[in-house]
Amino acid sequence: MKPPPMLSLSMIVRNEALRLERCLTSVAGFVDEMVLLDTGSTDDTVAIAKRCGAVVHSMPWPGDFAPARNEALRRVGGDWVLVLDADEQLLESAHAPLREWMRQPDVLLVNLLRFERGARQSPYSSVSRLFRRHPALHWSRAYHSQIDDSVLALIQQEPGWRIVDCAEPALVHDGYTPELLATGDKAHRLRRAMEQELARDPHDPYACAKLGSLEVSEGHRDRGIALLQRGLQHCPATAVPERYELLLHLGLALAPRHPQQAAGLYRQALDLGLPARVSLGARLNLAALLCDSGQLVEAAALCRGAIQAAPEVGLAWYNLGLIERRQGQLPGAITAYRQALGLDPGHAEAHQNLAVALLMSGDIVGARAGFRQAIGLLQQQGRTAEAEDLRRRAASLVKLED
Repeated sequence: MKPPPMLSLSMIVRNEALRLERCLTSVAGFVDEMVLLDTGSTDDTVAIAKRCGAVVHSMPWPGDFAPARNEALRRVGGDWVLVLDADEQLLESAHAPLREWMRQPDVLLVNLLRFERGARQSPYSSVSRLFRRHPALHWSRAYHSQIDDSVLALIQQEPGWRIVDCAEPALVHDGYTPELLATGDKAHRLRRAMEQELARDPHDPYACAKLGSLEVSEGHRDRGIALLQRGLQHCPATAVPERYELLLHLGLALAPRHPQQAAGLYRQALDLGLPARVSLGARLNLAALLCDSGQLVEAAALCRGAIQAAPEVGLAWYNLGLIERRQGQLPGAITAYRQALGLDPGHAEAHQNLAVALLMSGDIVGARAGFRQAIGLLQQQGRTAEAEDLRRRAASLVKLED
């Protein structure tokens, strides 16, 4: 049998002492070499990397990610390259399928399915992080640097290459957990980089998607909608991931005031044919809108489809619980809420809705416990006004204190 290709890990790091060892441990025994480029750490990052067996190079921070990633890429010697950030880990279950893809002589790039820990809305994304080392491949773009542009250019010149998708989750990403977002500067770096990108190309769909969604999340709804609409107008049909992201975020922005228009955007996003886990956001948001408008049969079907594709996602179970309760199916709603909480114990709304369903079914003790849990979580999450409002409303239904 032909020996497996040599695989190199390529990373850029700076001040990642708290997370790096977990990342490197996740690839130990899978990659043949670990090559890290440090861009100015002042903590124990370099020492930890060397202790884990990595070769460490250094360079001053060049101002954006693409030049740093390209310098790191120049340092590796493998036939294939796996690129990780320090807040990511490779799942052991992905080792065998990834090795099989790397043995295929015409595969150039493997898109990896990444689980976004802490991101309820869209818990999966597809990232182009495993690729054949080829002199034509390089990173481009400022903040979310990508190998994709050079991959597509190479395939146009040499159409025999293939891009494939790994159907099962391969990576776990901790970058969107609430505590990291609260302490980091992701939003600031994203805004600065995307504004620079749009200054160079005002119609770039990728930059419009990123900055538009950021504007909406920060309360600048009209500015965000204008950017997302501009991106859609200039997004080619072949740019499926960018088109999906634009449709999803425009739907989220329009849903509060224009739910029917948002539902149409979610349907367009689903029609793009992306893998089921990647398109969970559009599926679940459409289900929620249909539930609100009384279209419960289709909403339930969408949620059950999401559960079939990704039973590990709590939000799918939670939405199904809402629909079951609307349909008068209290036992089904209670089961769904409990499934959701087993997967996501910190979801205050799931505790609250479970408490309501238990109260309606006559379980006063369970309802009291559920309301208490929901109130406590809201307080822990800094949502004190919501906690007090829930306490007031729940106290009118059950005795909260012993």
